[in-house]
Amino acid sequence: MPIDHNEKSTVTHEAGAPLGWQAQKSASTRQLIIEAAIKCLVDLGYARTTTTVIAAKAGLSRGAMLHHFPSKISIIRAAVDYLHAKRLRAFRKAMAKEPDPGADHVRMGVEGYWAHMKHPWFVAFFEMAVAARTDKELAAILFPAQESFEHEWYQTSLELFPEWKRKGENFVLGFDLSRYVMEGMAISFLTHKETERDKRVLRYLEEKLRELAGKDR
Repeated sequence: MPIDHNEKSTVTHEAGAPLGWQAQKSASTRQLIIEAAIKCLVDLGYARTTTTVIAAKAGLSRGAMLHHFPSKISIIRAAVDYLHAKRLRAFRKAMAKEPDPGADHVRMGVEGYWAHMKHPWFVAFFEMAVAARTDKELAAILFPAQESFEHEWYQTSLELFPEWKRKGENFVLGFDLSRYVMEGMAISFLTHKETERDKRVLRYLEEKLRELAGKDR
């Protein structure tokens, strides 16, 4: 699924009133730069994503881009926040469809999460996660942001699947099981194609989640 560069957004300041034209233009340019950086991360990897190539991808001069972001790391910091907000919003959107009374909520959740894992946004995040292992400056940005994101993802999951609230530790186990299995599969698909074997793993994951959902703990 390609990154949607045509998605429209309403730019406002903190009080909620519309920004002036100049401020809107600046905010739009910043978003253009951030989206260009994410595309570079997906296409080129973290090491080859430089301010020069980001500017070229955004269709800006390097000087014009540095007016908004003075360094690569400042762009990456903004990209991390942008990615996390997008990932949460996409997950909410996938789960927002009102299921039929007899719909399989477990399958709906697994399929929604799996679609999210196969999106280029996850590839961009994974590129940064690998680079952060040896880049202390990047790690100082990524790790705290990821902890915050995981907390929000957990709370969002509880909100979207209220029937799990009374399951206590079983919900935590199901949440972690889903995350580790599907993130691991998504990483493996960076080097091989999805097959029927992979689908069997997802169906087995659903079975385990149903077992957890049927137990009180």
